[in-house]
Amino acid sequence: MDKLLTMSNQEITRLEIMQRLRDKRLKQFEAARMLGIGVRQVKRLFRAFKAHGAVGLVSQRRGRPSNNRLDPGIMQKAIDLIYERYQDFGPTLAHEKLTEVHGFKLSDESVRRLMIAEGLWKPKRAKKPSMHQMRERRACFGELVQIDGSDHAWFEGRSPRCTLLVYIDDATGQLGELWFVLEETTFAYFEASRHYFERYGKPVAFYSDKHGIFRVNQPRPLGTTSGLTQFGRAMQELDVEIICANTPQAKGRIERANQTLQDRLVKELRLRGISDIDSANAFLPEFCQDYNHRFAVAPRSSHDAHRPLLKNENLDIILTHQKTGTLSKNLTVQSKNVVYQIQSDHPDYALRNALVTVCENTNGEITILYKNKPLTYTIYKKSPRQADVVDIKTLDRHIKTSKPPAPDHPWRHYGTHLNGKPILESTPIGTD
Repeated sequence: MDKLLTMSNQEITRLEIMQRLRDKRLKQFEAARMLGIGVRQVKRLFRAFKAHGAVGLVSQRRGRPSNNRLDPGIMQKAIDLIYERYQDFGPTLAHEKLTEVHGFKLSDESVRRLMIAEGLWKPKRAKKPSMHQMRERRACFGELVQIDGSDHAWFEGRSPRCTLLVYIDDATGQLGELWFVLEETTFAYFEASRHYFERYGKPVAFYSDKHGIFRVNQPRPLGTTSGLTQFGRAMQELDVEIICANTPQAKGRIERANQTLQDRLVKELRLRGISDIDSANAFLPEFCQDYNHRFAVAPRSSHDAHRPLLKNENLDIILTHQKTGTLSKNLTVQSKNVVYQIQSDHPDYALRNALVTVCENTNGEITILYKNKPLTYTIYKKSPRQADVVDIKTLDRHIKTSKPPAPDHPWRHYGTHLNGKPILESTPIGTD
């Protein structure tokens, strides 16, 4: 009785070729070209066919475990670690931790298959690519730096939500600066930009969105004569151009970086037990170095487009909120409901109607400049505080939520006495 033989399509094709070789209807070099193998391999297959027939062409490894299979013990240890520490990690990040932290010798595809088998990861269908006009990276490091703020629950509820300011180079994809702040404000960008300037120098241009920090969005802005925001005025003094993207897709590089940071940085903060902004900011240089090592690319040009700070570019003055005012006959000037009295050794008439600049830094310290030189002053008086103007993004932070009264608050006992008589629980109000 003939034995049933199972063969793959490749083995069936090889059987047909070997039969034609046996019948002298094909030459060995022609068979090698048809099978896509070498002539020596054809000779080996033909010897096996003559010795054992069709059985000689069947792989002897079929039904046996692979020699490269993973050790079940190692697989179980990897699964236990994933469940214990990396349960919500993606396969790529989980593979990095298993290999770099725990010393496992596994491929990223093996980790992905393990997580899929355990139900910890669901394979994602490839999305249909969106059609957007491609923009080539800039050629030089420092030629264009994309900046943005990412408001996110970075500490996963261990601390209130905050904002991460991100500076990423367009040519290399390198993180130039990361800085946690409570909210996206002009002073926050001043502080982060100072760190960037002191580390790399001045880039040619910043690429941002249309946030009111970077661009005056009102047709006829009140209180501005130059049409520049405070950040725009500071960058103009430093000769750093600001370019605003028209759509989020136009600054897709930093948008994608924000998504990566919201995945990787959140998990790194959790693994290190970091739950406050100060500790997180201290950790960010280490994270940036690791991120740039993994994801940064080499620019097309080796030229560094950053420029050093000039001697006359005082960041302590430039990176402030500035307002121009005119001194009165009494040598006073008002800013933010505060009247400042100038103290001068010169006659009063020398400074009357003089234009001065009131500079306020992030700590609320005031410097009054006349012809770029500071003036001595005292606070004359403070006017009543008016209503604050806040951005829609930060409106919730300025609303003070009321707290419930204390258990012993008099309000809780209101109405317990009526006309000098205590009201019993069973006696309705209004009855004698």
